[in-house]
Amino acid sequence: MQIGVFSVSDITRDPVTGKLPTEAERIKAAVAIARKVEEIGMDVYATGEHHNPPFYASSPTTLLGYIAAQTERIILSTTTTLITTNDPVKIAEDFAMLQHLADGRVDLVLGRGNTAPVYPWFGKDPQDSVELTVENYNLLRQLWDKETVNWEGKFRTPLHNFTATPRPLDGVAPFVWHGSIRTPQVAEIAAYFGDGFFANNIFWPKEHYMQLIGLYRERYEHYGHGRADQAVVGLGGQFFMRKNSQDAVNEFRPYFDNAPVYGHGPSMEDFTAQTPLTVGSPQEVLEKTLSFQEYFGDYQRQLFLIDHAGLPLKTVLEQLDLFGEYVLPELRKEFDARRPADVPEGPTHAARVAARDAAASDPAVQ
Repeated sequence: MQIGVFSVSDITRDPVTGKLPTEAERIKAAVAIARKVEEIGMDVYATGEHHNPPFYASSPTTLLGYIAAQTERIILSTTTTLITTNDPVKIAEDFAMLQHLADGRVDLVLGRGNTAPVYPWFGKDPQDSVELTVENYNLLRQLWDKETVNWEGKFRTPLHNFTATPRPLDGVAPFVWHGSIRTPQVAEIAAYFGDGFFANNIFWPKEHYMQLIGLYRERYEHYGHGRADQAVVGLGGQFFMRKNSQDAVNEFRPYFDNAPVYGHGPSMEDFTAQTPLTVGSPQEVLEKTLSFQEYFGDYQRQLFLIDHAGLPLKTVLEQLDLFGEYVLPELRKEFDARRPADVPEGPTHAARVAARDAAASDPAVQ
């Protein structure tokens, strides 16, 4: 199981102190959080992509490239790379470059994006979002998998004898997850290509994601990539903890009540009962996270959103220290004990290169 954190890159006023962090402070905080993720033994740091206030992460590969230079082990990923508004050529080149700089510690989550005004800023129509997703991903796959691409589609100029540079590290493209909150076509694309499916698993009840993940698993098996229970699934999650549960509730409540994404809606108690958010002790975080496997089946990656809603960096780093000391060891032990031997582990570049080489030397495959 790969365990890590992801950020939506919001810039939100701290409702307790009244302080609004600057863009520079939030960007530098992202780097500090990623370094802490590696320090405590987690596996993944991921960032979102947004092109509108109040978010700062308009250039994920720039941020991840900087983090790559300051880390040695963690996988660097995105929680949404916008397949709809980004040019597939630029995605192919940017992430191949990042692969080389980070020695393969790179993958990405592709998504449509849910901010409609962004589309016209990049010359796109939000009504075309699903069609853009399908066409752009087909082109992206060709750009990574073929040395020379000849291509013509609906949404961009044709390519003639085009080679994306640099080529993927070791001839193996970054692993792709497809992220969706509500679009079954995205689950279908992930299944068709044998890619991973990432459900952000934050704002909706478990039944919502059970439907999407169930569809992805069913179609993954249909396309011959393996059994449904062997499909590659990633989940989000969310926690705020203190050693004492009531201390966590008291401290997090003003952040919850004023958060742009869910403040002024259900009470924190109702929200934690109905969604994956856990506010409480380390044991409560452990127990709720382990319950995900009961609903969604065995899965490969668990990421947590912890640096949002105006929480100060000091508090976020304290959260990670608590997680590393009290939750992470038990979570790993339980996940490892529960996963059947024939269910794959989380994807890494080294493992995918080895699998490619093994297949190439197997006479039965040739």
